[in-house]
Amino acid sequence: MTIPTFDLYGEHSAFPDLLHCETINDRAALHDWQIGVHRHADLHQFFLLTGGRAEMTVDAETRVLELPAIASVPRNAVHGFRFAQGTRGYVVTLPVSAFPQIFGDDSEIAARLMTWGAAVADAPIRDTVEALAQEHRGAGFARLTLLTGLTLRLAALVARQMDGPQTHPYARRMAALDALIRARLRSRWRVADYAAALGMTPTHLSRVTRAETGLSASAYIERHLFQEARRLLAYTRASTAEIGWMLGFEDASYFSRAFRRHCGMPPNAYRRQFLRD
Repeated sequence: MTIPTFDLYGEHSAFPDLLHCETINDRAALHDWQIGVHRHADLHQFFLLTGGRAEMTVDAETRVLELPAIASVPRNAVHGFRFAQGTRGYVVTLPVSAFPQIFGDDSEIAARLMTWGAAVADAPIRDTVEALAQEHRGAGFARLTLLTGLTLRLAALVARQMDGPQTHPYARRMAALDALIRARLRSRWRVADYAAALGMTPTHLSRVTRAETGLSASAYIERHLFQEARRLLAYTRASTAEIGWMLGFEDASYFSRAFRRHCGMPPNAYRRQFLRD
């Protein structure tokens, strides 16, 4: 069993529009107000929650959101929700490739949106989502242009609300590195492999990752590796050996030792935290 990957939750066909916008009720009510953990390979989502109650789980971290809230969930983040019946709000789903102004190498806000976060949904954010939802439902002249403009405004407002430094001097290189890690994580590339693919030396790559994260390149890559291991342990029924194999470890014992060294406990002990009676 693997972590479900969808375009929209419960669906496997891409939507034929610039973006998708729906109310919380549209989908959550169909699933008894519970959205099981899943991820999206190429989609970024904004959740505006204005009334009711919402418990959000992202990468095994669970948080009850204080409403009104805006949550930003990047592609590949494993997430799910428990809503109180009647919870109000919207979900805005963006194909990453369709919005290079937001997620591309030259975007000043991409770094703020690379990790998930939740913040207060102030009036400008709420008004922007309402306008976007209204335009999405319509078919008026210049619809796509207006949708694009409203989406850029929403992303910028959300990025402004998220914690983090105002400037990321190596944002483009980190975005490129993250994309390579996602593509090659299970191939067990070395730092030298990533550096060569990015056209830099291993020393310079570590300089970049230290400046942005405080970690060496090897430690940063390892963090991604074991984050994926934690996701698979928490959200799938694959055995420890199978998970190790999926992540490029041919020896299950070596994977268990490496996981314990990195996470402070054996894989099975980590998984037991998420088991339900």
